[in-house]
Amino acid sequence: MTIAGFDPSSGAGVTADIKTIAAHNCYGVACITALTVQSTSRVSRVEPLAADLVSSTLRELAEDLELSAVKIGMLGSVQVTRTVAEFLEELRPPNIVLDPILQSSSGTPLLDREGQEILVSRLLPLADVITPNVDEASALAGLPDMTNLLQMKKAATRIHELGSKAVVITGGHMEKAVDLLSYRTRDGKVERQVFRAERQRSTSTHGTGCAFSTAIACHLAEGRRVPESVLLAKAYVTAAITNAYPLGRGVGPVHHLYRMHQNVRRPEPVRDPEPVS
Repeated sequence: MTIAGFDPSSGAGVTADIKTIAAHNCYGVACITALTVQSTSRVSRVEPLAADLVSSTLRELAEDLELSAVKIGMLGSVQVTRTVAEFLEELRPPNIVLDPILQSSSGTPLLDREGQEILVSRLLPLADVITPNVDEASALAGLPDMTNLLQMKKAATRIHELGSKAVVITGGHMEKAVDLLSYRTRDGKVERQVFRAERQRSTSTHGTGCAFSTAIACHLAEGRRVPESVLLAKAYVTAAITNAYPLGRGVGPVHHLYRMHQNVRRPEPVRDPEPVS
């Protein structure tokens, strides 16, 4: 299940999540938290849905289906954030992945201060993995903007203190692209893995955070452990960027379904057994 906003350009939000879920051979269902007016260039309007509508959707799906994983993206309002927290506290589904979306890449605020407080106090401890970028991690940890790996490690420590079991801080926007995975083992120890990669020279990067967090949820649903799930999700996003083609006048989307176009066998032409004279 994806719990997220609707992006009409389909680069991010629930439609992008559903494409990512399909790309991982899973079946996705969605609960929309907010409608947005946006394109590849900007977010110009955000309209959170009524909290009771979100609650009804979540409960209807949970009563009908067995959820293998839940990905939480944009929440949009304090009321919706509280509703989602209440639902998850009651249901306790497995494999919760929280992508703490606080603002759009163009700078539009997507969750108010009170909503952020509920996200930290109630949703963060419920999540099996959270996937903030460096700006979101700085906001969650209450630390200055991060520019290096040491600062990322300090932020991860602080986020663990807030109740996080595992956190992946993505640093694709830093001068040197680096991601940090920090997670607690079953015996309570904290282990860390650093992922370094060449920066992708592409203008098709809209929705990378959504695709990354949703891919992690899919791998967790299939029984993989957190480190392997993160590694496979990173590989997927990298390939989705590499295989993307330019769309729109701004930052285009990644190609969530690039695998559909790989190794496609062309059908052989059907021959008429009796040529027409």
